[in-house]
Amino acid sequence: MEVSCITTPQTFFQFKPTSLYPLPSSISLPNVHFLKPIYKINQSPLALSRKTIETNFIASAAPSAVDNSVSDKLPADLHVTETPEPNSRVRISVEVPSLVCEDCYRRVIKEFMKQSKIPGFRPGKNVPENILVSHVGKENVKKATIESILKRTLPHAMSSVSARALEDSMRISTNFADMDNIYSAMKSLKYDVIVDVAPEIKWVPEDGYKNLKIVVEIDKEIDAQTATEQELKRRLKALGVLRIVTERGLEVGDVAILDISAETIEQDESAGQKIPSAESKGFQFDTEDGNKVLPDFLDSIIGMKRGESRSFPYVFPDSWNQEDLRGVRAQFKVDCKELFYRDLPELNDSIADKILSGCTTIEEVKEALLQKFLELEQTAKEQATDNAILDQLHKMVQVEIPPSLFEEQGRQLYGAQLLQIQANMKLNEQQLSSWSSPRAVREYLQNQKENITNIIKQNLAVGDIFKRENLQVLTDELVNEVENSIAEFKRHNQEYDEERVREQVQEVLEGAKVLEWLKERADIQYITK
Repeated sequence: MEVSCITTPQTFFQFKPTSLYPLPSSISLPNVHFLKPIYKINQSPLALSRKTIETNFIASAAPSAVDNSVSDKLPADLHVTETPEPNSRVRISVEVPSLVCEDCYRRVIKEFMKQSKIPGFRPGKNVPENILVSHVGKENVKKATIESILKRTLPHAMSSVSARALEDSMRISTNFADMDNIYSAMKSLKYDVIVDVAPEIKWVPEDGYKNLKIVVEIDKEIDAQTATEQELKRRLKALGVLRIVTERGLEVGDVAILDISAETIEQDESAGQKIPSAESKGFQFDTEDGNKVLPDFLDSIIGMKRGESRSFPYVFPDSWNQEDLRGVRAQFKVDCKELFYRDLPELNDSIADKILSGCTTIEEVKEALLQKFLELEQTAKEQATDNAILDQLHKMVQVEIPPSLFEEQGRQLYGAQLLQIQANMKLNEQQLSSWSSPRAVREYLQNQKENITNIIKQNLAVGDIFKRENLQVLTDELVNEVENSIAEFKRHNQEYDEERVREQVQEVLEGAKVLEWLKERADIQYITK
C-alpha cells in the first residue's frame, strides 16, 4: 500500500480556516501530531467476540474479585444477560429477584427511621412501618428503594465488562417509570444498561503496518536551497523603498492596495450570495506572492492602474483550503486603490549586515540562512513522514467506534479549536457563549465526523501497535517530560492535574515510540514537487 502526503502551504485573503487545530501541549515532541484516544479502562482492553449473540450468566451474590467496588454482598444472585450491540456497545439486561429488592427496601426503611422526625416519637427510635411510610410518603419510599436497588446491583451486574468498559460511558436505558411499574407489580426489578467497551481493532492486511510503503511529497518551498533564496529575496525587499506607480499598470514585482469582494454565480448566471470570507478592504497584494494568495488571481488584475476597477469570473480550485468553496463559481470585483513598485538596493557585501546582523559578506548571509533552513527542512520532512504514516494507519484498520469515544475526541478537538480562535480573535463573552453552545458543538461533530473518525482510528492503531510489539517508554524519559511539562504550566501560571499530565505525557511518548519503530521498518520515498 502507498500513500502520498503533500505539504504545499496555502495562504489567502481573509478566508476563514476550516482545518482542525492540534491540542495545546507543553511536551516538546515536534514529530508527534496526533491525539491519543480519550478513554480509560480498568484493565487492558479485552478482545470482543460477536460469535455469541447473547451471553447469560449469574451475577454471584458474593463480592466480585474483578472490581473492588463490588463489596456489598447480596442476599440472592442476579440474573444478567449480556448482548453485544453495534459500535462497540454492550447491553446488560438485569433481573433483580424479590429477595434482593426486599433487602433494599428494609435498608431504606431503616435509613428513613434514623433521619425522620415524626411527632410523638423520639428521634432514632423504632416507628411502626405504616406510620413511617405515611409520614415520608409511599412514592418517596418506593423511589428511594428503586434507587437503592440500582446502586447495590449495578456493580455486580457490570462486573463482567468492568475490565473493558469505557470510563463514564454507562447509562441505564430503562426509564424510571417502567422500573416503577415493574417494582410496584412484582416487587422485583428489571432494567437494561448500555455501556461502551474498548473497541476491537482488525488490521487489513494483518500485520500490514510492519512493511509500510510511504511516498512523501515535499513542496519545493521547503527545500533548504529554495527557502534560502526566497528568504534572501524577502530580506532584500524589506530594505527597499515603495514608490508610487503613476504612468503604467500593475506588473509582476509591484505591490497593490486592493479592495476585494466576491459573490457566487448561480446556474442561470445570475448573482448569488456574497462570500464574506473573500471580502477585504485595503488588502496589500504582493504580485510576487500572487499564486499563494489565490491561484491565477494575478492574471485577472495584471495591467490594472491606480483608481481602476475590474470585475471578472473565477472558479475556486478543487484543492482550495476552504471546502465549501471548492469548485464554486464566483464573480470578483477588485478596486485598485494604490500601486507601488519597489526600489531595491544592490545586493552586495555593503548591505550584508543589514540583511543579517553579524555578517560581513553576502556569502556569509547565504551560508547562515542555508544552515537554518537545512534544520527546518529536516524537521518538515520528519513531520511529513509522520503524518503520511499516520494517514496510512487509519486506512488499514477496521474498528467500530463507540459513541462516547467519538464525542469525547470531537469535543477535545473542538475545544482546542475554540482556544485557538479565542487567542487569535479575542472573542467577547457573547461570541464565546455562541461558539461554545451545545448546538455549535453538535454541528461541529456532524460536519467533522470523517476527520474525527479518522483521528480515532489512527490513535487506536498506534496504541494497538505499541501493545502488539511490546514497546516500552523508559522511566527516565517519562519523568523528564512530566517535569518539563509541569514547569511549563508553572511558568505560565496555569493550573494543572499532575496525574492527567503524566497520562498525556505517557500517551505522547508511546506515540513517538510507535512512529520511530514504524519508520525504521518502512520503505519511505521522498519526492520534491
